[in-house]
Amino acid sequence: MKAIVYTKYGSPDVIEFKEVEKPSPKDDEVLIKIYAASVNAYDWHYLTADIFLIRFMSGGFFKPKFQRLGADVSGRIEAVGKNAKQFKPGDDVFGMIRGSLAEYACAAENLLALKPSNLSFEQAAAVPMAGSTALQGLRDEGKVQPGQKVLINGASGGVGTFAVQIAKYFGAEVTAVCSTGNLDQARSIGADHVIDYTKENFTKSGKLYDVIFAANGYHPLSDYKRALTPNGIYIMAGGTMAQIFQPMLFGWWLSEKGGRKIGGVAAKRSQKDLVILKELLETGKVVPVIDRRFPLSKTAEALRYLGEKHAKGKVVITVEQGGKI
Repeated sequence: MKAIVYTKYGSPDVIEFKEVEKPSPKDDEVLIKIYAASVNAYDWHYLTADIFLIRFMSGGFFKPKFQRLGADVSGRIEAVGKNAKQFKPGDDVFGMIRGSLAEYACAAENLLALKPSNLSFEQAAAVPMAGSTALQGLRDEGKVQPGQKVLINGASGGVGTFAVQIAKYFGAEVTAVCSTGNLDQARSIGADHVIDYTKENFTKSGKLYDVIFAANGYHPLSDYKRALTPNGIYIMAGGTMAQIFQPMLFGWWLSEKGGRKIGGVAAKRSQKDLVILKELLETGKVVPVIDRRFPLSKTAEALRYLGEKHAKGKVVITVEQGGKI
């Protein structure tokens, strides 16, 4: 089978599109024929090791131990291990696995859920990591309640587009922060208010928010804290190096006992949350926003585009034309 492989850290130029051995499922795994995947900041960080800790997390200080990229997957079950009981060959699934940028992959069945019936494989592949990040951040860290004022910084990217819609589903009054060219998109997916960050700094407007969910766009933590209500919560979900590390290093110090909180979220693999997202997608409460599609052979170009940080929604990798678009 064909797969995306990288044997050293670096730019997308180090990626190889090559023939590798087709995997076989272990007893508790399933074999997925992959129709679509998508790329995330996760893949960029693991490829480039621009965050130093990635070298420890990936198990290889000088070169990656696991040499395959990709987490989001959508495809069809081709075979199941003898102890795998949830799915059968022919089932269409989506989920968050390891090494999804390939024609086939094996995964534990508890990392997957049935694909939303109204979505193409490409649309479903756009959901797992970004959708889980938004859901877990707003629900578990932000504890968003109906009527609260929620601001999404970086509302036009992969995570941000899901965050706007999920915050609206929770009943929040949503303000989306993005660039001039993305304001209409933010409105179209449900934002009550939009702020053009090229013209206005929301942290200096005097308006306060119950939850600030930062999917992108950098401000010092002290500025975010100033824009929170007395019991408000700031959640880091991605962005620049400073945006990622400041909450990890200083969040505990800036958080107030019984008051404002500074924290972050990283998507956890959860079959339960995939089922929740499936229901939201099938009922039309959430709609994936796809910016561009690239074939598997052009994954390097897809990651290069993602690395420019101007994607309007998700960047999807089409492995085989399997579903409607």
